[in-house]
Amino acid sequence: MSKMKAEEGLFQVIFNTLPLPLFRVTREVEVLDLNSAARKIFQASPSQALKRRGGDVMHCINALSVSSGCGHAKPCVDCRIRNSVREVFETGREVSRLRCQAEILAGDQQVSLDLLITVTPIHFAGENSALLYIEDITELVTLRATIPICSSCKKIRDDKELWSSVESYFNRFLGVDFTHGLCPDCARFLYPEIMKN
Repeated sequence: MSKMKAEEGLFQVIFNTLPLPLFRVTREVEVLDLNSAARKIFQASPSQALKRRGGDVMHCINALSVSSGCGHAKPCVDCRIRNSVREVFETGREVSRLRCQAEILAGDQQVSLDLLITVTPIHFAGENSALLYIEDITELVTLRATIPICSSCKKIRDDKELWSSVESYFNRFLGVDFTHGLCPDCARFLYPEIMKN
């Protein structure tokens, strides 16, 4: 095996092991490769993604709004992902952890995501390309925002004006499950006979 083939093999192993969605793209954000995490999150096999533009693969609402796809809708002019990739090709410098919002279609629902993107230049397999890392920080942004909570029953109001228990709210946004118990103060208040000692 040649040294170049060994390096390409190592690159593919590392590329597919990383847990964040990762794309190798051209200047026009055409997908040259995507890792396992990107395939899983965006439900796209290599045959469905390769040689297509990133917004098409990620099911961007703007890309879906025009028949010509990613890069051709009016909002695409201001796309932070597209512009960051172009900047990397023009300057050769990394764009690191730039925050942006994306509207995508997930199944049959439109979802708003807060993303951190990093784009770095790479020369691989004889061509200049860029690595595009995508970090979904939607949960973090949601939790850092002020959470409206009822001062009496402690239910939390979501962005759809629905009230739900603290447990179900955190389960939905973080996948956290709760177990219940009693703190010593509540145990003494609720069960004074048992808690005398």
